[in-house]
Amino acid sequence: MSVERIGLVVHRGRPEAVEAASAVHAWCRAHDVPCTEIDVWKGHEPRHGGQEEASAAGHPDLVLTLGGDGTFLRGARIAAKSDAAVLGVDLGRVGFLTEVPAEKVTKALDTVHEGRAEIEERMTLTMRASRVPQMPSVMEALLRSGRVPTLPPPHVRPDTAEGDGWGVALDIVAVNDVVLEKLVRDRQVALGVYIAGRLLAAYSADAVIVASPTGSTAYSFAAGGPVLSPHMDAVVFTPVAAHMTFDRTVVAAPDEPVALRVLPHSGEVALSIDGQLRGVIGPGDWVGVYGAKYRLRLVRMGPTDFYTRLRARFRLTDAPATAADGESAPLFRPNTPVPDDLAHLRLPPPPRTDDSW
Repeated sequence: MSVERIGLVVHRGRPEAVEAASAVHAWCRAHDVPCTEIDVWKGHEPRHGGQEEASAAGHPDLVLTLGGDGTFLRGARIAAKSDAAVLGVDLGRVGFLTEVPAEKVTKALDTVHEGRAEIEERMTLTMRASRVPQMPSVMEALLRSGRVPTLPPPHVRPDTAEGDGWGVALDIVAVNDVVLEKLVRDRQVALGVYIAGRLLAAYSADAVIVASPTGSTAYSFAAGGPVLSPHMDAVVFTPVAAHMTFDRTVVAAPDEPVALRVLPHSGEVALSIDGQLRGVIGPGDWVGVYGAKYRLRLVRMGPTDFYTRLRARFRLTDAPATAADGESAPLFRPNTPVPDDLAHLRLPPPPRTDDSW
């Protein structure tokens, strides 16, 4: 893809991000590519939804993020709304989504602009709800204390038909997860959990997580959920501190929705999307989370090496008992041509001999 317009999301609290942003602006001036910083605010101005941000930036075809995975998620919600590609520049510490280090940002832009980059698509989640979640004013004031402004409650998609029993379709893109969690320490949430329309169980828990495969390495993993390949499609349901015998993750098919109904004696429930609190719902309310029609388009400099990244980011170490066998080879792949019966498999590319992308 050649780059026509860039939307830039910068973690302004990090000097290295600000420095990298200057390099991006310089590259854009040299290549006559418009560049607009997005997801920014001043003073007590409210933040905007993804569609508004994309429109304000002139609907960029590339969203570039300068920060860690948190900054990347901010850019991804904007990119997915306008079918833009997103490229993450890594300034974080435990990044699965960012792609290139800050010192290579201009080289990465050259690669994208010259059509030598690859586009990797990822499943995203969206949702319906019995009503639009609302943010209590006292909670919004508390969250704003010493932090950035909160995102607004989700908007209703214009294609929704109210009163038909299917709730309202929310204009939401979740790259990682949708989370329902308790508001106070001594009051768990009580939820009826339905998968593909069938009751799985009624849960009493601190929280429940509905994640994408991309989000399986985020909150769901911290809660004991499995790691899923980001190349697959699935919906991952993980309870957090459930007061019941069955407290395991359930991995549903990508076309099986997960519905969460707040039971009558539950406390109020906070709704978070990709780690951002977006509102509160109460007893009698419900949300349904399911695979979205649109997909996240990630810019990659080459074939994705997810499992090497998994080992590095989580600092995985080998079992002490294997030390006598020496260090294992990093790849299990012969250098000879791939046999026909293996040609359909996703295999690692041969080792690189230079520093090219």
